Amino acid sequence: MKDIISTLSREERLIYELRSIFEDAGYSKYRMSKFEEYDLYSKYKDFLVSENIISFTDTNGKLRALKPDVTLSIVRNTRDLPGKINKFYYDESVYRPEGGSFKEIMQTGLECIGDLGDDDMLEVLGLAVQSLRTISEDCLLCISHPGVISAAADAAGLYGQQKIRALSLIAEKNTHELKALCDAVYSDPGAAEKLIELAALSGAPDEVFDKLAEMKIVSAEVEQLRSLCKRLAELYPADILRVDLSIDCDTRYYSGIVFKGYTSGIPSAVLTGGRYDALLRRMGKSGGAIGFAVYMSMLDRFIEKPETEILNIALPKGRLGEKVLKMFEAAGFECPEALGDSRRLVFTNEKKGVSFFWVKPADVAVYVERGAADIGVCGKDIIMEHDPQVYELLDLKTGKCRMAVAGKADFADDRSRTLIVATKFDKIAADYYASAGRDIDIVHLNGSIELAPILGLSDVIVDIVETGTTLRENDLRETELIAQISARLISNKAAYEFKKDKINAVLEGLRKQVEQ
Repeated sequence: MKDIISTLSREERLIYELRSIFEDAGYSKYRMSKFEEYDLYSKYKDFLVSENIISFTDTNGKLRALKPDVTLSIVRNTRDLPGKINKFYYDESVYRPEGGSFKEIMQTGLECIGDLGDDDMLEVLGLAVQSLRTISEDCLLCISHPGVISAAADAAGLYGQQKIRALSLIAEKNTHELKALCDAVYSDPGAAEKLIELAALSGAPDEVFDKLAEMKIVSAEVEQLRSLCKRLAELYPADILRVDLSIDCDTRYYSGIVFKGYTSGIPSAVLTGGRYDALLRRMGKSGGAIGFAVYMSMLDRFIEKPETEILNIALPKGRLGEKVLKMFEAAGFECPEALGDSRRLVFTNEKKGVSFFWVKPADVAVYVERGAADIGVCGKDIIMEHDPQVYELLDLKTGKCRMAVAGKADFADDRSRTLIVATKFDKIAADYYASAGRDIDIVHLNGSIELAPILGLSDVIVDIVETGTTLRENDLRETELIAQISARLISNKAAYEFKKDKINAVLEGLRKQVEQ
């Protein structure tokens, strides 16, 4: 048997070990087919990570889909029996869009469905901790309750689309744009300030709950969160647990405790889960449900980290990067060699615990998202266009420009026909006009965008405008402002949890530079 196990890959061994953990806890194997009826996912698409699904018509003429999710199938096929708890675990591949194409993602997870109590939730959280420790002893389980943030958003006067936008910004730790949103809707200043403070609140459970008490935030959700964290800390090392109120704060899916798991060296959450009673209600079932999935495919993204606690920082090449580096120096994180004529690619100041490297501006977000850099600086245009899975921590208020629509001086939009838009920012243009209900045809260009309307290739352009001189010299004019652009400090999500103190020290140092 040992010889057989030694031939397994790390992923295969982990699946075997997790299966043993789940079966010992009384969970039974759930098996499902690779294909499901498309209607299942179409009907409950708001519970999916993405609405994009691979579908096809089978030989019987039925519309089928490669499964993008496991939970929907388990809940639909679980019998609703009062007083009964159904416990299932699974090893399944799901198919989701990633990086412009569909990827097969291996998941190992469990679902606990039925007449749930706090003991059942504690058991699931404990199994999540055991799963993380099976992957790596250097791990963190971040726990929250979306009801805490949701109630604070209501108190701040945020409703409908404004609340959805606010929750999205909180999930990005984007407190600067959250403040601007609250100011724009004339939120109660005290309630808005409390919401912004909650959005940034994360740390050891005792630290967070002391802060909540200081803020006079008392609710059933906070008490449930406190109780579960206290009981978990009695069973597992306390330094594994974190409370982070910004995670999964959208109550449209999760209705109770939510959690994410991180392990050192893997740049994204390797485990996600939570309580999702709303799905059961939609399917006409009673009781509650809680579960989690371990993303086995994430193990391939492991990056070996140095033993010393160095903060890796990606900066954009050029004038903006040089200006930002001076801001880091003024904040107390200098590295003089980085501005020299050396051909070296990485510059480290071990005394300050920082390491800088220069990359093309468009690549900064890639290095940060993938974990090669812990933090970095990139333009808001890059964030809007590529939607990297990072935290946006601070507007550095430098490198200012704007994303705008421009056309010939005599241009008048004829809404009876499709608008032709030339741009290298396809997503930004598509999102902007979709929000206005305008049908467009995008012509992707990589340079000399201003030529497109002059030569009749397009009606308008969507591009970055700094001074507007180039537009004026070519008889073009701005017609619509899409967004103000500036440099932003971004962070890898896993690095933020493991290097929170160091990142916050840099953040506060830079914030002082911005506010001068």
